[in-house]
Amino acid sequence: MGSRKDKTESRIEEKLEVSTYISRLVYALENNNVKVTFQEKRQVDEKRPVQYTNQYAVAQLFPDEDPVEAIKRELKTLNVQEYIETVKDIRFPKKSEMRVFGRSYGDKEIYIKIRVELIQVSRGSVNNIIFVMSFHFSTVEFNDIVFPHCKK
Repeated sequence: MGSRKDKTESRIEEKLEVSTYISRLVYALENNNVKVTFQEKRQVDEKRPVQYTNQYAVAQLFPDEDPVEAIKRELKTLNVQEYIETVKDIRFPKKSEMRVFGRSYGDKEIYIKIRVELIQVSRGSVNNIIFVMSFHFSTVEFNDIVFPHCKK
C-alpha cells in the first residue's frame, strides 16, 4: 500500500495459500480455541484524524455491539477476493506474518490487518491468538489498491 512507515516487508501469497489461511482462521474462530485481541487505541492514531482510527471505525460500523464479538464475526466472513498482501513485521521478526484485507461496507472502505499466533499452553494444548492490528477506514481509496485475487 505505497511507502511503508511501519517497518514491514510485504509479499503476495498464491490464491490457495490465502484460501487455506482463511479456512484455518475460520476454524479457529468457530471452535473457540482462540483469543481475539483488538487494538482499539494505537500509538499511530495520535497523529491521525479520528475517522481513521480503529476505535472510531468499529464504533461507526457496529455501534451497539461488543467490538471484539463484531470483529470475530467479520473475520469469519473474509474471502480471498478481499486479500491485499502479507506483511512481515521486521520489528518483531519471530512473530508470524500479518495478512492485510480490504472490505467494503456500502460506501465505507475498511483496511484490516491481522496476525494469528499459535501459543503452546500446558499439557500439550495449543491456543490461537488473533491480533487485530487494524480495522479502520482506509486512508487509501480501494481504486488505488491492488487486490491480487479479485475478479474484475
